[in-house]
Amino acid sequence: MTGPRSIRTAVVHAGRGDLRALGVHAPPIDRSTTYPLDDLDQATADLETLAHGGEPGASPVYGRLHNPTVARFERAVADLEGAPESVAFGSGMAALTAVLLASGATTGHVAAIRPVYGGTDHLLASELLGSRVTWTTPDKVEVDVEPETALVLVETPSNPLLDLVDLEALVAAAGDAPVLVDNTFATPILQQPLRHGAAWSVHSATKFLGGHGDVVAGVVACDAERAAALRRVRVATGALLTPDAAALLHRSLPTLALRVEAAQAGATELATRLARHPAVTWVRHPSRPDGDPDGLLGRQQAGPGAVLAFEVAGGHRAAAAVMGATQLITPAVSLGATDTLIQHPAGLTHRVVEEQALAETGVTPGTLRLSVGIEDPEDLWADLDAALRAAHHGG
Repeated sequence: MTGPRSIRTAVVHAGRGDLRALGVHAPPIDRSTTYPLDDLDQATADLETLAHGGEPGASPVYGRLHNPTVARFERAVADLEGAPESVAFGSGMAALTAVLLASGATTGHVAAIRPVYGGTDHLLASELLGSRVTWTTPDKVEVDVEPETALVLVETPSNPLLDLVDLEALVAAAGDAPVLVDNTFATPILQQPLRHGAAWSVHSATKFLGGHGDVVAGVVACDAERAAALRRVRVATGALLTPDAAALLHRSLPTLALRVEAAQAGATELATRLARHPAVTWVRHPSRPDGDPDGLLGRQQAGPGAVLAFEVAGGHRAAAAVMGATQLITPAVSLGATDTLIQHPAGLTHRVVEEQALAETGVTPGTLRLSVGIEDPEDLWADLDAALRAAHHGG
C-alpha cells in the first residue's frame, strides 16, 4: 500500500515493517542483557556510537544501551506522531527528566504553563534538577521567554482541567525557545504536536498508549538530533524501557484508535449529562460550549478526548463521598485505561502542587477528574449518577 494511511490503519501496522522479513507475525521480544562480540574492534566502535546517542551498528553490545524490542516500539510511536524518531523510557517522568537534561534546561531557564501534571509541576517548582522556572500563561510567553530559556513547556489538553492551547501560536510566541508538549491526554490519534512546530512530544505511555493499566513507560517523539541527545542521557542514566514493557505497549497500539474513539464518545456523553446534574457546579471538557474558545478542535486536535473534570457541590467532603460511592468506576489515579477511573486532583495527582497555584488554575477541593474507559456510557452514568445523588443527599 502506498500513499497516506488513515490513523486506524497506521496504529495496526506501525513499527511492524520488518516482521515479514523476519518470518514472524507477532513482534519478537529480545530479553538479552548482553550480546556476543566476535570482532573486538567493531564492538568497540559500536559501543562508542551507542554511548554518544547513536544507533547500533553490528551489535547492541549491552542491554542498557539498546534493545531491538524497544526500538520497534519507538519506530511505531515516531510514525504515529509524524516525527523522525522517538525515544522510550522507563516512565513518563523519566522521559521528561531526560528532555530537561538533554536540552540544557537543568542549567538554564524553563517557561512553563500551568496547569500541568502534578509530578511535572513538582519537579520544576522544587528546582530539584536545577532549572530556573517561570510559570506563565499562553498570552504571556513572549514576554517571559529569555535568552537563556532552554524550553517552553505546555500540556494540552491540560491536566486536570482540559484547557486547550494553540500550539502554532505558542511556538510563534516562544521564538527561538523550543516547545515541549505533553501529549498524553490527546495521544497521536487526536494530536501530533510536531506538525504544529513543537520540538518534543512527550507521553506517559502508561496511560492511553498502554491502555490496560499493566505497564509503566514514557516516550518522547522528536527530530534526529534531539533523539540522539535523549539516547545519550538514557545510556548514562540507565533509563531504558524494558523489552517486556515495550512488547506490551506495541501490542496495545493496534487498538489505540478504537479505544480513544470509544472512550471519547463516552466522555462527551457523560460531560453533557454531568452539566445538567444538580450536584455538579461545573464541567470541563473540550466538547462543552466553553471548552474550545480558540476553535482548536478539528484544526489542531481531532476530537475532545476521553478525560473530563467536574466540580461537586459541597467541596472536598462531597468529592470524597462520590469517589467512595462508585461501584463500577474505580477510584484510582492514572488514566487512559479500558476501564473508567475517578480521582481527586487536589488530594492525589496534584497534591504536591502549591495550594495557591492550584487555586489560580481553577483546581478546587470539589474537583474530580474522570478518565472514561470503553464501557457502555449508560452503565457508567447509572453508577456516576447514583454516587452523586448519594453524596448530594448525604448518604
